[in-house]
Amino acid sequence: MPDSVRPRRRRLLAVAVFALALYVVLRAAGLFGGDDDSDDTPPPARASASAPTPSVSDSRPSPAAAAGPSYDPARYATQVRTRARQAGVSAQLLMAILYNEAYKPHDPAFERAWQKYKPDAAFGIANMHRAAFDEVKQGRDFADRSWDELPDDRDLAIEAEAWYLHDLAAQLPAGESAAYTRDDLLALGYNTGAGNMLAFARGATPGSQARSYLDRLHANWTKAGKAVGTD
Repeated sequence: MPDSVRPRRRRLLAVAVFALALYVVLRAAGLFGGDDDSDDTPPPARASASAPTPSVSDSRPSPAAAAGPSYDPARYATQVRTRARQAGVSAQLLMAILYNEAYKPHDPAFERAWQKYKPDAAFGIANMHRAAFDEVKQGRDFADRSWDELPDDRDLAIEAEAWYLHDLAAQLPAGESAAYTRDDLLALGYNTGAGNMLAFARGATPGSQARSYLDRLHANWTKAGKAVGTD
């Protein structure tokens, strides 16, 4: 392909992604017609021939309960409590991280369009990258699932998030950190990776982005506790 064509194609793709993002935001604001999202009931499920049998039949929404432009993590409190209990992690932490990660439109079409423009983008309501998902699913009951399913299956995203926090917790040293709680460290690990989490546990100072993530976690903490019934 001639070099002069590539920049033009990238510009056109960027414009298309921006237009889609603008549509999602405006629709969420009610400037376009459509279904009434004032009800907190998740949208009805779409049938999926490829979806595996749910392991939590009484609490897992179908892959499709997903999405629409309107998204409130509190609607998934049941799934958060269930997955947190299975992985042995804090439901309040799990929910607070979902609130932290709710900064972008979690609409499957938007996420896939953005991923074409930015191939290393994260997927799903927990904003998980492919490498992290492929690592955390090993030996788990969702080992046969694909990272590409995360935008459509919010329970899968929550399940993967819970087990990732479980794996991070297993790497933390015994004893308390002088500067951070265990939940703080796990949230920092979720945001920056296990290596940085361990450095923070030893006394390293988080950079501005990690500090901002932790500040948002603290701001969302009480709301997350109310959502899962622990506060």
